[in-house]
Amino acid sequence: MVHRHAPTARRAAVIALGALVLSGICSAAGAEPPPAPGSLPTAAQTVGADRPSAQVLRALQRDLELTPAQAEERLVNEAEAGSRAGRLRNALGKRFAGAWVSGTTSQELTVATTDGADVAAIQGQGARAMVVKESLAGLTAVKKKLDAAAPRGATADTPLWYVDVPGNRVVVEARTRSSAAAFVKAAGLSGKRVAVRVSADRPRLLEDVVGGDPYYIDGSVRCSVGLSVTRDEQQGFATAGHCGTAGDTTTGFNQADQGTFEASTFPGKDMAWVGVNSDWTATADVRGESGRRVQVAGSVEALVGASVCRSGSTSGWHCGTIQQHGTSVRYPEGVVNGLTRTTVCAEPGDSGGPYLAGAQAQGITSGGTGDCTSGGTTYYQPVNPLLSDFGLTLRTASGTTATPAPQDGGADSWALGRVYGVGATVNHNGVRYQCLQTHQAQGSWTPAATPALWQRL
Repeated sequence: MVHRHAPTARRAAVIALGALVLSGICSAAGAEPPPAPGSLPTAAQTVGADRPSAQVLRALQRDLELTPAQAEERLVNEAEAGSRAGRLRNALGKRFAGAWVSGTTSQELTVATTDGADVAAIQGQGARAMVVKESLAGLTAVKKKLDAAAPRGATADTPLWYVDVPGNRVVVEARTRSSAAAFVKAAGLSGKRVAVRVSADRPRLLEDVVGGDPYYIDGSVRCSVGLSVTRDEQQGFATAGHCGTAGDTTTGFNQADQGTFEASTFPGKDMAWVGVNSDWTATADVRGESGRRVQVAGSVEALVGASVCRSGSTSGWHCGTIQQHGTSVRYPEGVVNGLTRTTVCAEPGDSGGPYLAGAQAQGITSGGTGDCTSGGTTYYQPVNPLLSDFGLTLRTASGTTATPAPQDGGADSWALGRVYGVGATVNHNGVRYQCLQTHQAQGSWTPAATPALWQRL
């Protein structure tokens, strides 16, 4: 039986039942008492999906062909699905084989497992269950072998490889089957473990032409401003690593001195950040349709199949859906791993621009194929690894500016500004919690106050 989304009150009851089926009745021990029923916000309220901006709704209506009511319903359902998927991922452990949403507005959540005994528990969370052969961990291990072989065993004719979660397979996209076969062989893998898709597409970086709100690197190269960030007292913005290297200077859209590239990684990853001078102020704003501003509320990672919108200085504001996380792309300049693939169109000059899922920051534009006339595919550098690698705090509408805690030490206690992945456990006020959705911690998102992001153990 397939369970579709119920009204909010009913959905809360379904989630509570599913938690008991999967985990047993949790201990009531701990210094922090459990919250009273109905005293906490829903998942959609936590991530701001219940109050989307007009710019997000209009773009979803245009690009995904939705009515205003359908666009609003879709964002709420995607947010609720993310929380339920996190609970199931933590409960299934090594048997977890991925989660994704599908459909126009109901956004049915599907969770895959390698064990048929998990079907009832998955359905208890209001999700569709799928029993498959390979776990997500197993598929990821196969892709890592391709990543390791890329420097020595691939050519420009094998530009893309990724884990296809709904298909329960690893895919290599290549210009010819022979080049894909050679790459797979160099990774020590058999053709049975890797699917091949022949495509003439070759992703490129998107930095040639810029319109709208550009910034200029060393007075010549132009890119798009990404997401605002801070580190200690330094304000700045995240952008694409291929736009500049550490030490390069920037000027703004008005040609005034702006800042300096503090750090940059490319290839391997495609991330950088620019520290701006005192004439510039980092805000939580992203330029949406017709120049109107959209505010960023956080960095909760969206599921495969979820809607996502992008702002770029050439092509403006466009939306689509997420196809895969953890994609590897071979550009002419080198391989970049860990990108997210989307159906959003983009054009040269959009590099560095931000992606949002509702009000949640997802990443910055890296490259793509096609254009916004005939349609295309784009890849973005996820924002949470960028924040973690560079020790940055995302500027949000709530005004969080704390310096992130170190990522490699003292991880037992919940800490403002730290990036938490699904499955991470923390102590907060004497109670143990487990993370349900990847995000950067904010002051208003304490574990006790955000059941959409944290599960009490």
